[in-house]
Amino acid sequence: MEQFSGQLTIPTHGPGLTDVTRPIAAWIAAQSVRTGLLTVFCRHTSSSLLINENAAGAVRRDLERYFAAIAPEDPHRYEHDEEGPDDMPAHLRTAMTNVSLSIPVSDGQMTLGTWQGVFLFEHRSAPHRRTLALHLFGEREAG
Repeated sequence: MEQFSGQLTIPTHGPGLTDVTRPIAAWIAAQSVRTGLLTVFCRHTSSSLLINENAAGAVRRDLERYFAAIAPEDPHRYEHDEEGPDDMPAHLRTAMTNVSLSIPVSDGQMTLGTWQGVFLFEHRSAPHRRTLALHLFGEREAG
């Protein structure tokens, strides 16, 4: 077994879900790992990671609206506001989701379901450059 680590920098365009399945898959392919376990870790406190529906855009829009409703931007609701009115709601949304995912790798690919994709969920209003740390533990292809 071998270990590989790397990172991806993902630009976001403000709040919402960014599909990061392809850049992660490309990184796995570059490692030539046949089978193993991938960990993806979001190095931020105001964005998170999800595995969810990757075909119907309505699912992403509904998720975004749901999280905006349960952790709304309201300057009178939160004590923490050093970075603006969207900061504390972003921390709450991150706390309700994931900053780390473990994904099996088989035949050199993430073992995702037919309609699953990996998403970076930006919770802040402004565009950001988010860093995902990647760690892959597995066996390389023979040859």
